[in-house]
Amino acid sequence: MTTETSYALTRPAYVDQSHLVVADLGLVSGFYQSMLGLKVIEKTASGEVLGAGGQPLLTLTTAKNAAIAPRNAAGLFHTAFLMPDRVELARWLRHAAHNNVVLDGASDHLVSEAIYLSDPEGNGIEIYADRPHEQWKFDQDGMVDMATLRLDLQALYDSAPEDRWDGMVAGTAIGHLHLQVGDIPKADAFYRDVLGLKLMASRPGASFFATGGYHHHIAANIWNSRGATARAANMTGLSDYKIRFNDKATLDAAVAKLDELEIRSEKRDGGTFLRDPWGIGLTLSA
Repeated sequence: MTTETSYALTRPAYVDQSHLVVADLGLVSGFYQSMLGLKVIEKTASGEVLGAGGQPLLTLTTAKNAAIAPRNAAGLFHTAFLMPDRVELARWLRHAAHNNVVLDGASDHLVSEAIYLSDPEGNGIEIYADRPHEQWKFDQDGMVDMATLRLDLQALYDSAPEDRWDGMVAGTAIGHLHLQVGDIPKADAFYRDVLGLKLMASRPGASFFATGGYHHHIAANIWNSRGATARAANMTGLSDYKIRFNDKATLDAAVAKLDELEIRSEKRDGGTFLRDPWGIGLTLSA
């Protein structure tokens, strides 16, 4: 694992795993395996756990009453898979090109290089590699300088070694989750003021949050979902995710804040489970 990946994952808190509800488990799981190179780590009664290098990253489950979420519902904008380095991003791009994976776009964000696509049920995906942290620029308030510039896909493709691609390698992680929410001030109040994440960047209709100076572990936007209310329990898309804390004091502060504000939570799976203002579940754990 390189320092770029470990930077995202060695912050006081980071996104550990994500859970999607899908209508067609075989179709969606097959896509994440063949096109993204994730491997099945565990099969459950209702779904599968996929990951890389033996590390669980994505849980897919289905249910008979699963209803396709409308595009303007609160939930997932994209799951962002962080490659250990630029070489792995280039190798994935070569694989994608040779397998006719349809891309939605590609951007140079200054702090990272990112490629966008969607799974067969419309769940957004980002595949990205961070630039070395020492190259990032911050303003005096600690906000990070990010942009959306055109990414030279041909140059990235040309930099890939011509060896056999065998899926996502150990060290691949969920670098961040980008959410669709109904209201940005409410998102700021929850992710910054309750959970204790720092606002790292803001754009019209979007906020980017992180711990420990990362560019963002969580983002929230209203671009498709302005005014969205809480998700229905049986909706497809993002059901819940996990935030893992390397720093116990940061975790304790977040849990104490939940109690102080009387936000409903429960002990589950070795952590504290709660829902954000839009009904998206999250587990805070050490």
